[in-house]
Amino acid sequence: MHAPKSFVRIIDRKRYSVQTATLIAHDAYWDDHNFERHGRNEFLYRTPNGNYFIVNLTCWQGEQDTLIPVSQDEAIDLFETCLSEHEVSYAEAFPGVKVVDA
Repeated sequence: MHAPKSFVRIIDRKRYSVQTATLIAHDAYWDDHNFERHGRNEFLYRTPNGNYFIVNLTCWQGEQDTLIPVSQDEAIDLFETCLSEHEVSYAEAFPGVKVVDA
């Protein structure tokens, strides 16, 4: 699956829209057969106001695509672990977050 071109949800009186947000990371990569991971893909976005959300797309009958707001810490965890396809740098995805050497 490819990132959605239009997907809007209002949650807690905040409008989340992929059209105005920046795609940060996702798990839609080509594995020589398809882009889908078990019939689902996850896309992480950052809004112009600095809020994060994920869009989950599904191919499965009976399931619906979802949009879920996440905290910055949750977004960082997704970026660092399961969303391996990064569209922007760490610094651009998480401005002001300090990274230290191990």
